[in-house]
Amino acid sequence: MRRKDIIVVGTSSGGIDALRGLVAELPRDLRATIFVVLHVAPYSLGILPEILEGAGPLPATNARDWERIEPGHIYVAPPDHHLLVEPQGVVRITRGPKENRFRPAVDPLFRSAAHAFGTRVVGVILTGWLDDGTAGLYAVKERGGTAIVQHPDDAFAPAMPLNAIKSVEVDHIVPLKEIAPLLVRLSQAPAEEEGAYPVSDKLETEVKIAKEANAIESGVLTLGEPSNFACPECHGVLLKLEDGNNVRFRCHTGHAYSVDSLLAEIGEKTEESLWTTIRSLEEGALFMRRLADHFREQHNDTDAADLLKKADESRRRADLVRQAVMSHEQLSQSRLRSASDGG
Repeated sequence: MRRKDIIVVGTSSGGIDALRGLVAELPRDLRATIFVVLHVAPYSLGILPEILEGAGPLPATNARDWERIEPGHIYVAPPDHHLLVEPQGVVRITRGPKENRFRPAVDPLFRSAAHAFGTRVVGVILTGWLDDGTAGLYAVKERGGTAIVQHPDDAFAPAMPLNAIKSVEVDHIVPLKEIAPLLVRLSQAPAEEEGAYPVSDKLETEVKIAKEANAIESGVLTLGEPSNFACPECHGVLLKLEDGNNVRFRCHTGHAYSVDSLLAEIGEKTEESLWTTIRSLEEGALFMRRLADHFREQHNDTDAADLLKKADESRRRADLVRQAVMSHEQLSQSRLRSASDGG
């Protein structure tokens, strides 16, 4: 009997505590396999498996490429690698293009599980900022899987749960303490046959991209219409993709962005540009002051005075740009909605 025995979990801010609470309540004889993506820096130590093993009865490891899947085991995405699964029952570790500014990202895992195992998949979105995981959870539902979201009021960072609920027909919205018992029940339930939930061309293409295939040869240009925006990572044209009411973007080299992650990346690039402008203006002012000192030593007071005047103007411009940097705020859909509501 086919069962719901493939559990994929995605989380970000507050995720370590949430994962510890989740695995602590899982039984040693769980009849399912768990795959976890937590947003981590590429240079992190990859110690999440040790933390999870210490919190609960199940063994946990950083996944290894082509490792065979075992039930009752927790596989964690290692730093700077996407975690994927294959229909043959093995895991893949790839350095495919970043999605939503992260590698590992939640969406590639969820999509690959939906692609490989269809109705057997249970997708779980826990605490986190922005909206990684929404598109992946949509794919899980599209293939007949089950969608679980931590209740936003129970989450340290409610944005990931809120965005998933907004764009996906979620099956269960529950506090963290209820997720483990729910997973146990679901892992014992039969899974539907997959005939009614075929693999879409879009899902096929995006899974290939995550597996390091050439994005153009994989069909990325067929996924959506070109937008007016450039990829912040490689500056290629972003294609606009739609999953129901959820809009996202992907460039021809494979980088993918949700709306919130694209807003966040644009905000960071804007701040970087402003700091570069400040540096350039201040370096110019410093150069002109030293050149003015040289002219004074040559008894050329007129040119020295002109340079000092230009240096002061450059410094004033730098101060104005600095004020812009200090007042610059990261954008997101939730903040924009709050501002439009007068919040």
